Amino acid sequence: MDMTPDDFPTSAYIGGEWVTSKDRFAVVNPATGLVIASVPDLTAADARRAIDAASAALPAWSAKTAKDRAAVLRRWNELILAEAEPLAQLMTAEQGKPLAESRGEVAYGASFVEWFAEEGKRAYGRTIPTTAASKRYVTIKQPIGVVAAITPWNFPIAMITRKVAPALAAGCTIIVKPAEDTPLCALALAKLAEKAGLPEGVLNVVTTRNARGVGEVLCADSRVRKLTFTGSTEVGKVLYRQCADTVKKLTLELGGNAPLIVFDDADLDQAVAGAMASKYRNAGQTCVCANRILVQAGIYDRFADALAKAAQSLIIGPGTGQGVNLGPLINAEAIAKVESLMADAVKRGGTVKTGGAKDAAGSLFYKPTVLTGVTADMDIVGQEIFGPVAALIKFETDDEAIALANSTPFGLAAYLFSQNISRAWKTAEKLEAGMVGVNEGIFSNEVVPFGGVKESGLGREGAAEGLDEYLETKFICLGGI
Repeated sequence: MDMTPDDFPTSAYIGGEWVTSKDRFAVVNPATGLVIASVPDLTAADARRAIDAASAALPAWSAKTAKDRAAVLRRWNELILAEAEPLAQLMTAEQGKPLAESRGEVAYGASFVEWFAEEGKRAYGRTIPTTAASKRYVTIKQPIGVVAAITPWNFPIAMITRKVAPALAAGCTIIVKPAEDTPLCALALAKLAEKAGLPEGVLNVVTTRNARGVGEVLCADSRVRKLTFTGSTEVGKVLYRQCADTVKKLTLELGGNAPLIVFDDADLDQAVAGAMASKYRNAGQTCVCANRILVQAGIYDRFADALAKAAQSLIIGPGTGQGVNLGPLINAEAIAKVESLMADAVKRGGTVKTGGAKDAAGSLFYKPTVLTGVTADMDIVGQEIFGPVAALIKFETDDEAIALANSTPFGLAAYLFSQNISRAWKTAEKLEAGMVGVNEGIFSNEVVPFGGVKESGLGREGAAEGLDEYLETKFICLGGI
């Protein structure tokens, strides 16, 4: 290891050059409130420069063999892993999650680079039996072209590599606009990609506070053939509309409202462990967090007691603290949202079993909370909490649980705990979600498809499906045979 967090760049990256600007914005450590760096506040014109660079780099990069592109990606993966500790320190500094989680995310993020380095070699076409003796039919896969990626703050490395790696493996070039709260990890990744030998213009990183203006440029430019976005459903719908005029291909990983169902026949310890992992990871700030915990009446009280006891054991504090496993929320708006949802729930009859208030560790820390007596009419059931609050709803029958779970416009993740394989299988089939964890609270990795249904998005990331998102299928008819 030869780098520290301070060694990573604080300039944007366009066309192989590190770009500065007279206008800059601060990156703040959410645990301490201290400014840790500043980065260029780029403009819509800079976004067009990035598109120019990506367009210029596309012909040469797409013409390389999949094996040649894979060699660069493998080197990038090796460099990410070699610098895992400074990257994790950097992530905790700008995002706030506990250092153990940051280390896990670096490895998780690198796994996508490794996976797609190899998967890019398998962008297979096919031959199709002919309908005429004089013709032969084949298909080939080709890169879609220039890609724009808009990424969130909650997983500032993994959400980038999960998009950039398949794009590069497919032969595309890409412009990344990272979240303004967490731009440093994106720039660190770009530095390591440059070191790995990625040609100039193939990867570009545009840091900005003007998300709307830069986003409009990326959506409106016809040279950008695909947009991939992870973030809120509200913003995703705006981007969807803006991409309509140029008919871009879209991958949208949007909001969630994940149900976690605990049936009477669940293994209690397993269900509590799964709920803890799903609910409190990253202080509840993940799109696949258990947002509504539906517990069958026969196990409700025992589960609530056990979950509250487990939640009380969590250690709250800055992510670099010894043993800390619950860090701060990202900003004041996040805290305000959690407090508002909690106030509404308590007003409507919810009972705070543990937590329910900000923590003395700092202004952005919220105690791990278990809330019982939750009903479907509460705001905390209809909205994504994005905080460390477990909202428990009691149900009686399987059909009631499934109806409650599906009573949302979202459909990203769902979880269920049961020792009855027939019940588990039937329930998993009926849940309206792109991903279902059975007796598991965390299931995402590079070899499986990640994505949702309904208003939780379009397309899939990871797995073979993740590569297809960056490829076009071309049919070639050979006549005169």
